[in-house]
Amino acid sequence: MTFDMSEESEWVGPPVDIEMIRRAQEVLQVRLPKSYVDLLFVQNGGILNNRCFPTAFPTSWASDHVSIDAIWGVGGAYGVDVVSPSMITEWGYPEIGVVFGITPSGGHDTVMFDYSSCGSNGDPCISYIDEDRVPRRIANSFSEFLHGLVSCRDYGDDAD
Repeated sequence: MTFDMSEESEWVGPPVDIEMIRRAQEVLQVRLPKSYVDLLFVQNGGILNNRCFPTAFPTSWASDHVSIDAIWGVGGAYGVDVVSPSMITEWGYPEIGVVFGITPSGGHDTVMFDYSSCGSNGDPCISYIDEDRVPRRIANSFSEFLHGLVSCRDYGDDAD
């Protein structure tokens, strides 16, 4: 299971239906990745079991990984359709797609669905955005991203 179901979380949105997905895509003007949408039907966002993703480059968080506390779903107070546009504006993230991950830094860095290579109807890669606001690809798809998450204990972190 991707989500930590043992913890109550403000990041879990209301149960998802097709209309919520359609509205979110309309607001964001992109087609959300199928693997992300499929996950939302299991649980609409929340705290992750494995919260670290290895990187081949240093991040503001660590020399070899990024930490993601939770992912946003759609709808509700913390849906990507509500939060992502304001996060892009507030934090000056590049306009390449959709912010979907919550990092421990509280906005100084993030992860995004990156549509810059595939267009708004394509299958986006996942990019890490650090304080320099340069997108760095960390996974070729959301599915690859999910399968690449590891326990932060692997890095000596106590985050999960």
